[in-house]
Amino acid sequence: MLDYDQLSALAAILRTGSFEKAARQLGLTSSAISQRIKALEERVGAVLVVRGQPCQPTPAGQRLFRHAEEVALLEAGLGRDLGAFADMARTPSLRLAVNADSLATWFVPAMAAVDAFLYDLVLDDQDHSADWLRRGEVRAAVSSSSQPVQGCDCRYLGRLRYFATASPAFMERWFPDGVTPERLAIAPTLTFNAKDMLQSRWLALVAGADLSPPTHWLPSSHGFVDGTLAGLGWGMNPEILVGDAVADGRLVVLLPGHPLDVPLYWHWSRSAGPALKSLTEAVLAAARQVLVQDLP
Repeated sequence: MLDYDQLSALAAILRTGSFEKAARQLGLTSSAISQRIKALEERVGAVLVVRGQPCQPTPAGQRLFRHAEEVALLEAGLGRDLGAFADMARTPSLRLAVNADSLATWFVPAMAAVDAFLYDLVLDDQDHSADWLRRGEVRAAVSSSSQPVQGCDCRYLGRLRYFATASPAFMERWFPDGVTPERLAIAPTLTFNAKDMLQSRWLALVAGADLSPPTHWLPSSHGFVDGTLAGLGWGMNPEILVGDAVADGRLVVLLPGHPLDVPLYWHWSRSAGPALKSLTEAVLAAARQVLVQDLP
């Protein structure tokens, strides 16, 4: 039988990144935290934490960390269902994988609607966020994949609509005679990071060619909009973020009849499903307010 005080110490270290911060979070001394980790490592016969800045889990430590999080979620759900030990229960931490544009446009209201968790978000491209769930490093994820991860359930959320946008000055400089494949090949664009394929997908759709224009790297959803407004380059921006700027003329849609829609899905661990029921409902409700709802 595992000692859950020891597991709580492990989880606190890996969430905060240090023994000292974990001690403050749990109201213990650093020495007490170290003793708990030593005892747990002796119990399982494996090193669990690699000390550093921040501390990192070994594979065994990561597995126990996931177990501790799942137990905390289950106990919190049990306490709510029974109305028991509410004053004693610690608010569980819930790790989720979300793409940056969802976080910037619609996901925060879903979190705010459910105060049963301390949220720990991992940001990753929607084409890769499900990998975190597949590795067991998160309990749920917003993903563009429609294929449920093994051991997980999946619900369609809707489509996040993007438009290729640029500032009026940028349009005058780079597309004086209209948006053509030749000009798209040389006009600077914006790219979120190496995983961001939105600009490439849109170019393939409208130009029918594999174009590689020069690009600025700008890993921020709101920074992406600001960079577009400032005339750094053109980029694929969520309609909800740039709608007002397009309406008042601060931004121009390169080709108004050619949006790019990205379908999004909510994946969650089946074992944590009952504990995540209220969040799943909130995520579905928040998505309905913003995402295009007709089926892809």
